[in-house]
Amino acid sequence: MISTFSDVFTEIAVLLLLAAVIGAIGVRLRQPLIVAFIAVGILVGPSVLGWVSANDQVDLLAKLGIALLLFVVGLKLDLHIIRTMGPVALATGLGQVIFTSVVGYFIAIALGMAPVTALYVAVALTFSSTIIIVKLLSDKREVDALHGRIAIGFLIIQDIVVVLVMIGLTALGEAGDAVSLGREALGVLAKGGLFIAVIGLLMRYVLTPLLHQLARSPELLVLFAIAWAVALGAAGAHLGFSKEVGAFLAGVSLASTPYREAIGARLVSLRDFLLLFFFIDLGAGLELGTLGAQVMPAILLSLFVLIGNPLIVMAILGFMGYRKRTGFLAGLTVAQISEFSLILGALGLSLGHVDADTMGLITLVGLITISASTYMILYSHILYEWLAPWLGIFERKQAHREKTGNQTDVENNIDVILFGMGRFGSGIAQELQQRGRRVLGVDFDPDLVRRQNGNDYAVRYGDAEDPEFLATLPLDRASWVLSSVRDLSISFALLHGLREYGYKGKVAVTTHSRKNTEALKKAGADYVLVPYADAAAEAVDHLFREDQ
Repeated sequence: MISTFSDVFTEIAVLLLLAAVIGAIGVRLRQPLIVAFIAVGILVGPSVLGWVSANDQVDLLAKLGIALLLFVVGLKLDLHIIRTMGPVALATGLGQVIFTSVVGYFIAIALGMAPVTALYVAVALTFSSTIIIVKLLSDKREVDALHGRIAIGFLIIQDIVVVLVMIGLTALGEAGDAVSLGREALGVLAKGGLFIAVIGLLMRYVLTPLLHQLARSPELLVLFAIAWAVALGAAGAHLGFSKEVGAFLAGVSLASTPYREAIGARLVSLRDFLLLFFFIDLGAGLELGTLGAQVMPAILLSLFVLIGNPLIVMAILGFMGYRKRTGFLAGLTVAQISEFSLILGALGLSLGHVDADTMGLITLVGLITISASTYMILYSHILYEWLAPWLGIFERKQAHREKTGNQTDVENNIDVILFGMGRFGSGIAQELQQRGRRVLGVDFDPDLVRRQNGNDYAVRYGDAEDPEFLATLPLDRASWVLSSVRDLSISFALLHGLREYGYKGKVAVTTHSRKNTEALKKAGADYVLVPYADAAAEAVDHLFREDQ
């Protein structure tokens, strides 16, 4: 490799400094770091500055990053979410994958692509970024909302599908014709079954007791996890599955142990650091001179992803009995392609199935859709308010999936509507019940709603920010509306919605700090709760009452 710099260490130092600077700009623009890192690769690659180009060291770090990415995905494979969400995760995940891959294939064929190239492009369009979506939902505190749980459920299904696709493509790459393909497929199935059986035996008899011993040293535990991920990745590549599949199975093998959260938390930063080199390597490999011809196909395919993917999710969820708002918010999470799409394209490039132009096209679609969908998710509630009048076709007359059983009789005679049924909210509800008040609880966590419905008061699933949901509440019979949710934006949205519906009773909201009290009162709150400050004042009054 010809480089501007005298040694690899200096080259890596420049890459890291540029990544930090451009990453900070990306964060300022509220963009995922994936976009910033690919931009770094383009900037320092041969098409622009020509400072560095792909080399063995960067390639090795990139491969380690991909292995750790798949390992962490396997480690965090939460089958509980799939079970609790029932058929919706499977139906939505598989339905979206099938729809996007089939329609995307015909769009690619119409754009003049060869069948194999069109297949790669179509499959690349189906996967959405679990990392980006979970981060955005976490920032908005919507991971536990119904649409957040549905989204994470079908993202897990997508992660499983992408692993199966990688296995199939690797087998296809090693076969020369139909006969050898069948023979190779049988060989992969046999070796795969044996590989999984061995891992299963290790899970049953070796890994858990071994981790008990290693956990005495947190550093040794993390070192073993990395070694296990890379070792099984190498074993997977040797057996013909690809290193990604082996690393994924390594993660799954540790997912049932009590140490998975500790390992995952410590590896996330290392994973992100190593993935930096994959995206830089990817950007550096793009030839800007050849991308001009890919701009129009990339825009067309991006529009399909940005519009078509959310529509199919909304259609599936509407058919299954969910409200249009739930379908819309969950649908926006599939309006981009993921890092797995880029990894899939890189795999096809290494197998000789696609060329550099196709890889450039997939990368362009990734840059466009990731950038655009980030803003779509960040401003999802505003978008919904604009588009709600036209989304009725995606909702049944009775959205039965979001009904709860214990709400009709009790709700006809209530005094207080309480938003937020966590520890603080449920404590308020119990105290109100003991004082003879009739309470209707509301929360957006479906599991919490299910648990709380065993109490004497009714609890409904709902979102304080949803203006249509407020219209379904018995506001005319409630003398108080209380909110134990401390998020300032949710409090303002609730106050605005209550004002829009002409609510005449009193309203109390909750905040972290007293400095927000005046703003909330101006927005319509009659009383503002500040839990820690109020509890501290009450404790002091109680302790020193005798001294007064």
